[in-house]
Amino acid sequence: MVKLAMSEHIAVVQWQRNEAKFIDRQYSREHVWKFDGGAEILASPSPHVVPIPYSNPAGVDPEEAFIASLSSCHMLWFLAIAAKKKFLVNSYQDRAIGLLSKGENGQLAITRVNLHPQIIFAEDNLPTAKQIEEMHEEAHRSCFIANSVKTEIIIEGLRKC
Repeated sequence: MVKLAMSEHIAVVQWQRNEAKFIDRQYSREHVWKFDGGAEILASPSPHVVPIPYSNPAGVDPEEAFIASLSSCHMLWFLAIAAKKKFLVNSYQDRAIGLLSKGENGQLAITRVNLHPQIIFAEDNLPTAKQIEEMHEEAHRSCFIANSVKTEIIIEGLRKC
């Protein structure tokens, strides 16, 4: 039985050689990510992985993008759930941290992502700590990105998901 996709998402990743030479480990890895809405983002490997000048610290690296996509997906679901429950969110900020380490198979992987959401609600209708925890758990279960990876995701202040 063929499963039908609900939607298709496209990112164009573009790299161009900008030096005369192209030899092992001595070429720029800087590239551009292009998205359907017109956004273009400078991308590069992390300087922790590929040394400067072959990487560009100003670019977003794949590890940061992975962590940001998990955090963003969780936030979007949390906001939708809070709105449905009539809780007015004034602001949401997350300083997500990913851990690059050896996975079970011995290969490097982002093995854990810790989300640190800081949410400010309107004063007139504050959720209880239990309601906030339940909204985070529902957001985690609903997040497409979290459901797509095997990385351990921890929402700080809550038990492991």
